[in-house]
Amino acid sequence: MVSNQSLASFSKEHNNLLESQLEVFIQQLQAPNNLKESMLYSLKAGGKRIRPLLLFATLRAFGIDTKVGAYPAAAIEMIHTYSLIHDDLPSMDDDDLRRGKPTNHKVFGEAMAILAGDGLLTYSFEVLSQMPDHDADSRMKIALINLLAKSAGAEGMVGGQVADIEGEGKQLNLEDLEYIHLHKTGKLLVCSVMSGAILAKANEDQAKNLEAFARHLGMAFQIRDDILDVEGNQELIGKPLGSDTENLKSTYPALLTMEGAKAAMNQHYEAAKQHLRLADLDSALLGEIADLVVAREY
Repeated sequence: MVSNQSLASFSKEHNNLLESQLEVFIQQLQAPNNLKESMLYSLKAGGKRIRPLLLFATLRAFGIDTKVGAYPAAAIEMIHTYSLIHDDLPSMDDDDLRRGKPTNHKVFGEAMAILAGDGLLTYSFEVLSQMPDHDADSRMKIALINLLAKSAGAEGMVGGQVADIEGEGKQLNLEDLEYIHLHKTGKLLVCSVMSGAILAKANEDQAKNLEAFARHLGMAFQIRDDILDVEGNQELIGKPLGSDTENLKSTYPALLTMEGAKAAMNQHYEAAKQHLRLADLDSALLGEIADLVVAREY
């Protein structure tokens, strides 16, 4: 199936699907209202929704009904949102703004923000386990849960966050910085694409190239973040610029110069596009998402 749908139309359609699904999931919880309000506050703060979009676009590349991805897309967005809530805490990055709005702990208090993040983290796996059987059999559900847990946990995002914290105030080398970026940001992006591949029953060659595509895209994504923290538009980004410098973090511009950082981003972008071509799918939308990642202003 060849799709001629534009990325803007595809994104709007699937963001609406995701938003409504997230609302349903949170509202059906038998939990204190203040906790649900705190969880929804950050879930509904908007953002790029790149991770769910990658999952939906991967399903489209295989010609699979994208609604099959609603549960795993919501689960991944819950994990991503919990990580942002915790990242903003005073003991972490101590940020007052996220996407132009007060951070969760500024609105609901630090204890509630921590618990909202905990709630989203644990609920994500419950959501995956409750996927309709006609969308995913038991083997698929276990594979999705395993992938998300590894991508988000000590071997993935959390491990990357630890390395990021331990690297503050130190002059990291390129290998150290790549480890942080690959794990803190890249693993969850890879998880998004590979969740779609699992649901689509990708063959070994397709899975290998999609994984490489997502890994390089994750690196390009994080390098772009480093660049925007220096020369981005504060109003578009929704929080003050220069937070990496203020927190004494190593970045690609600091390590390679701005010109070198942009060159590194483009190398990863080109590698991502090459692996996407090798996957030999209807991957136009995935390619447009890669274009968006390196051209974005926030």
